[in-house]
Amino acid sequence: MSDCYYLGDYSQTVSDTAARLDADDVPARLNGHDHTLWSDDPTEIADRLNWLTLPVDSKPQVAELGQFAQSIRAAGYKNIVLLGMGGSSLGPEVIRQTIGSAAGYPQLLTLDSTVPGWVAATAAAIDPARTIFVVSSKSGTTTEPLAFYSYFRDLVNSGLGPQLAGNNFIAITDPGTELAKLAQSDGFRRAFLNDPHVGGRYSVLSYFGLVPAALAGVDLERLLNPAAGMQNRCGVTAATVSNPGAWLGAVIGALARQGRDKLTLVASPGIAGLGLWVEQILAESTGKNGTGVISVAAEPLENPDCYGNDRFFVQLRLAADDNTASDQAVSRLHAAGHPAARLELSDAYDLGAEFYRWEYATAIAGHILGIHPFDQPDVQGAKDRTVSVLNGDRRAGGRPPAHPDAAGRLRELLTENRPGDYLAIMAYLHESAAVNDALRGLRQRVMRKHCIATTASYGPRVLHSAGQLHKGGPDSGILLQLTQEHDADIAIPGWPFSFGALAHAQALGDLQALRALGRRTVAIKLEGDPADAIRKLAETL
Repeated sequence: MSDCYYLGDYSQTVSDTAARLDADDVPARLNGHDHTLWSDDPTEIADRLNWLTLPVDSKPQVAELGQFAQSIRAAGYKNIVLLGMGGSSLGPEVIRQTIGSAAGYPQLLTLDSTVPGWVAATAAAIDPARTIFVVSSKSGTTTEPLAFYSYFRDLVNSGLGPQLAGNNFIAITDPGTELAKLAQSDGFRRAFLNDPHVGGRYSVLSYFGLVPAALAGVDLERLLNPAAGMQNRCGVTAATVSNPGAWLGAVIGALARQGRDKLTLVASPGIAGLGLWVEQILAESTGKNGTGVISVAAEPLENPDCYGNDRFFVQLRLAADDNTASDQAVSRLHAAGHPAARLELSDAYDLGAEFYRWEYATAIAGHILGIHPFDQPDVQGAKDRTVSVLNGDRRAGGRPPAHPDAAGRLRELLTENRPGDYLAIMAYLHESAAVNDALRGLRQRVMRKHCIATTASYGPRVLHSAGQLHKGGPDSGILLQLTQEHDADIAIPGWPFSFGALAHAQALGDLQALRALGRRTVAIKLEGDPADAIRKLAETL
């Protein structure tokens, strides 16, 4: 089955948009790194466009990365733990979920949460002395991976001694960063210096994605070949309709301008993880200047009457999966008047092609929406407020203010929802199957009762993905922040605060930033078991 688009009443609108792209030579100009597609000012554009040729440019690195991975395997390491955040962690995490580690290679885990329970669970799952830790940060100054490094370096030092412990650490960063200097001074086994002209969330096909994948035994040739094929198809000078990335971007941008800005992913089980990455690249790239595309991933499928007229459904269909239910659901939704698309993956390694397609589409959609898709202007505010919270209360990291009836306030906001609104759940919790199931139940209850879109993300990961959209995008979000006490806190060696303090400060800093912008927010501190508390909250709705 090939890619299919079912645009119905929107067919002419999308065709007109594609025609304008062709008349303005937009795909050709994108392939030529023309920053004026988005702004006359080249800042954070001209030096962010080398992702356009990454699939081909990365191929010469495959042999070296394979040899390096073999040396790690031969040394007897059992785990790879990626310490990252946002663009440096979500791509590798999707590769882990979709392809996984090869037989005989270390198992890959990703840590991108400062919530103490998540840090403790990662530490409990490994033997630090037999683990390679990949410290990943484009800027080299990202707080979370540096905090993770301090914690795990102390553990490895305790087992192997400071002189040998450096062999358990690898850095991925841009040249000349503080992390690059740290890797040298602390005796890391290796530092991979990435092309600095690749933006963080567009970096999955660079060292940031390929190094962790190689260490887990992923066949990089099989991953890059479909990506290179997609690069070639998007690089030809044919009309937009023949360019998979430009066409998807035209559809996304045109539909968003018509109010269909809730891009809802319906994914086969084997490719469901891609939603994490799509959420980030769309939200952080387009969510600014009061506009944006809201990516809705892992939402329960419901009857067509549970969806408003702000949806665009995209089915990510992995051929080997049982897709009967999702095929039927998408057909019903299209028959009910919702525009839809079906993107076919022949196997898990087609993930490489999808990475490239969505990057390209996001750049095109940004042009259509009149926004700059390579910066994140509203992210820094939450970071600054986090620092202020920590400086004010280093012991506790601050506490989100309690509302006398937060659940009642949530019911009120949901009842008063406006056309195009959506519920965004930001859970500063330790992810577990039970919590995921409870969040799914909460989303389903809201969909059935109020017929609005729902998203769910874990914090502080959300700060580096949908956080930009929540602050800079349209004021259509009802923003629910869920937190809990961290009874079993963890100290960060050499730092003046703990992981619990940092997680609380990040939650409070984000909440303050959202409220300063006048966004509709509800903060609820869960008591007892978080999954049970979320289920009880859902019952009140």
